[in-house]
Formats: sequence, C-alpha cells, structure tokens
Amino acid sequence: MKVLKFGGTSVGKPERMHSVAQLITADQEAKIVVLSALSGTTNALVEIGQSLSEGNKAQAKQQIDKLEAHYRAFCEALVKTDAARAAAAMIVDEHFEFLNIILKISFNEALNKDILAQGELLSTRLFTAYLQEAGIKAVLLPALEFMSIDEFEEPEIPRIKTRLTALIDQYKNDTVFVTQGYICRNAKGEIDNLKRGGSDYSASLIGAAIHASEIQIWTDIDGMHNNDPRVVKKTFPIDQLSFDEAAELAYFGAKILHPASIWPAQHFNIPVKLLNTLQPEAKGTIITELPNGNGVKAVAAKDGIIAIKIKSSRMLLAYGFLRKIFEVFEKYRTPIDMITTSEVAVSITIDSTIHLEQILKELQPFGTVELDHHQTIVSIVGNEVAATPSILQKLFDSLSDVPVRMISYGGSRHNISILVAAQYKDKTLQVLNKGLFNLE
Repeated sequence: MKVLKFGGTSVGKPERMHSVAQLITADQEAKIVVLSALSGTTNALVEIGQSLSEGNKAQAKQQIDKLEAHYRAFCEALVKTDAARAAAAMIVDEHFEFLNIILKISFNEALNKDILAQGELLSTRLFTAYLQEAGIKAVLLPALEFMSIDEFEEPEIPRIKTRLTALIDQYKNDTVFVTQGYICRNAKGEIDNLKRGGSDYSASLIGAAIHASEIQIWTDIDGMHNNDPRVVKKTFPIDQLSFDEAAELAYFGAKILHPASIWPAQHFNIPVKLLNTLQPEAKGTIITELPNGNGVKAVAAKDGIIAIKIKSSRMLLAYGFLRKIFEVFEKYRTPIDMITTSEVAVSITIDSTIHLEQILKELQPFGTVELDHHQTIVSIVGNEVAATPSILQKLFDSLSDVPVRMISYGGSRHNISILVAAQYKDKTLQVLNKGLFNLE
C-alpha cells in the first residue's frame, strides 16, 4: 500500500480534482489518498476566525457567505448527475450550517481549530462523492478517528498505527482510501491540527504507520528545485536526494516540503517522491536513504529569522555558560537554528517571536543582549559539501559582495548555512546560483 498526498492547488479546481481521480486509479496497488483543503480555503477560514476573535460577527458572516458561494460553484462543476449534486449540496449544507452556528457561540481557541478543520473535511467528502459518481469505489477514513498528538504536540505513531490499521481492516476488499491531511485530535480529545503545511506531515505519519511502499507528495511544481524559482530565473529539479539532504532543505526554507515530514519516512526507510499534478509525466524528485553522489544539490532560504547576541566577559573559560543559555530556550520550547561562539559572546538565531519577550528577560543576567530582526538563513545543502574544498572556495567567492552576519559550518557534512539581512536574500540566492550552478 502506498500513500499519495495532494496539496490545495492540486484539488483547488474541479478539473484538477478530476485529474487527481485519474492519477490515483492509474495502477491497482492499494493506496491512501491524503488531501489538503482546496486552495484558498484555509486562508479564508483563518480570516473568519480572526473576525470572530475581534467580535466582528457581521464581517465573519460576509466571509462565510463568500466561501459558501465558492463551494456551491465548485460543486456545480465537480459533479454532473442529479444524485451526485444532491449529495455534494448536502455536504456543503452541513459544513456551512456549522460555520453559521458558530456566529452565535463565544469564540475561543478550541472553536477556532474546529473552524480550521472544515477545509480538509469538505475537500475529502466532496472528492469521495465525485469518485463514487465516477464509479470508483473509495472509502473515506476520518483522520479524526486515528490521527492524534500528545500533550507536547508530538504525533502518537503507535496509537495512529493501531487505530488506522483497525479502520483499514474493516474494508478487506477495498483499495482506495481517502483521508484528511493536517487535522488531528490533541491529548484532550479536541480537534487540533499539525500546523501549516501539515498535510505533508500527515502523509508521512500515515506512511510510517502502515509501512507504505512509498509516499508521494503531489504539488504544482515538478520536484524539489536547486533554488527558489520565485527569486532566481533559472532553476532545475533535483532527481534524487537523501533523507538527510531533504530534511536540511525542508527545514531551511524549501517550500515544497513540510520540515517535519521527513523523519517518519526516514525512520521506516520509506521512499518519498515529489511529483507535479500538472505534469504527472515529469520525473520529479525521489528521496531515499542514500545520496546520489556528492556536491551541492540545492540552496534554500528561511525568512523571519531573529538573531540574538549575548556578550559577556564572564563567558571566558566559564564552563556551563552555554548550558545555561540553552536552558532558557528549552524552557520556552523555542528551537535554535544557528549558533556561533567566541571567547566573549554567543550568537544564536530563532524563527519564533512567541516567547521572545520572556526569553530576552531571562538572558539579561548573562550579559549584554543585542537583537536583530528581519534576518534570513540561506543554506547550501548537498552530500559532503562541508568537507569539499572546491565547493567552499566557490561558495566564499560567490559571497564576496554579500554582508554575511553569521556562518554555521561543520555542524553537518551536508549543510553550510549563512545569515544575512533579509534585504540581501534575493542577491544571495542569485549569486549562489551563478557561483555554484553556473546559472544566472
């Protein structure tokens, strides 16, 4: 059995949903199809929740009506028979009845997560209705019955495996299963989610739970590219990556893949394919255990970075100093991306402002604290890049006119990361494309 995940743009129009149906029936292997919400839906639901949180129910009502009109039109083009249209209309009725009911309820964060879940619930139910109209026998597996996270918001893979296997075992003769990405239940049993981009994570967790033969991530681009095509004119898809290389790229900004989606597949050594719904014949990118040779594979950029520098003369020869610094970030569950040290200072980067005020307050006793917002991490990723002198020479030659704030080198043989002010991001990606790939 394999897992196929389709993102919002892959199912965002009725004709694309029709194409997805063709893709999932191209072979006879049993499969679980994981769907995101239709493109634009999650953003619309976020706006509805924001309006409700501000007490602006009139605006929320307008936003709900606009989204409902979109789904009504979508269904008209999705299915053709009277029976299928009646079934689709009933689905839309149910979910928008819920959204209209919440206008009368006091808003809270738990309710907001209920709101955000409506996108995936709608897309999967409508897709299943279309499959049934097309004569494709499919079973809808509600993710809320098997996908769960613990009190630390970590997925409970053993429980996911047990529940999902039990559900699938009820349908011995069926080969196509449809389920929601992104949504789950938390430790309290409430509806929750795996955060933005979580449908990739769902697919990888499901693949790990069923020991899938492969996991396919379908988007609107033909695989992982060597650079950001939105910034750099000439890029190319990468044929093959190792899990380690893909994890570095996903974490440090490659938008095609959710950062958390690699480790479940890597843990169970399940190949991951990145494919293009609009060009299904394209080779895409395959991610496996072993790298496909040495050298630079890609460059990725991660925005919204904050650099924090703690300077103290007491740091000199003071063992335990770094431990105390790290404990502050551990206390507030804030990951550190990069770190550099000298005899009198340590600089680190983070990508979240959620607990920034508390963190800065607890760092004050250690010395002078300096803060730089609007930074970008640019990562150069590939097998053995940090141990290849010729690559290092090209890298630093390329960066001769770029003011570099920090460099992280040697922590991984697969990654060299630099920190630059966000205003230099585009220039950095462009000069690296020329210097490392001979592309302009």
